[in-house]
Amino acid sequence: MRKGFDGLSAMAAEVMGRDPLSGHLFVFRNNRGDRLKVLYWGGDGLCLWYKRLEAGTFELRKGEGGCAEISNAELMMLIEGINMARVERRKRFALAGR
Repeated sequence: MRKGFDGLSAMAAEVMGRDPLSGHLFVFRNNRGDRLKVLYWGGDGLCLWYKRLEAGTFELRKGEGGCAEISNAELMMLIEGINMARVERRKRFALAGR
């Protein structure tokens, strides 16, 4: 968690293959899981949000190559400490006749 704006934006570009200026939020978690950094483009510069937990860990689901794409709802659950592995998403839409 020593990396700042430049190091994290380089990781977003090189490791994740994404443009750090795209408007996406890039979430980084330390090995212990008690610290989280979010890097994003604020329109006129990079912004960095940082949170350290006093107890517990942030639980991220594993993705391909250590990267995973999550929705804004999943990000909020992650920040609030909700275990996404135990969350059940209910069906919200069905086409007529199916």
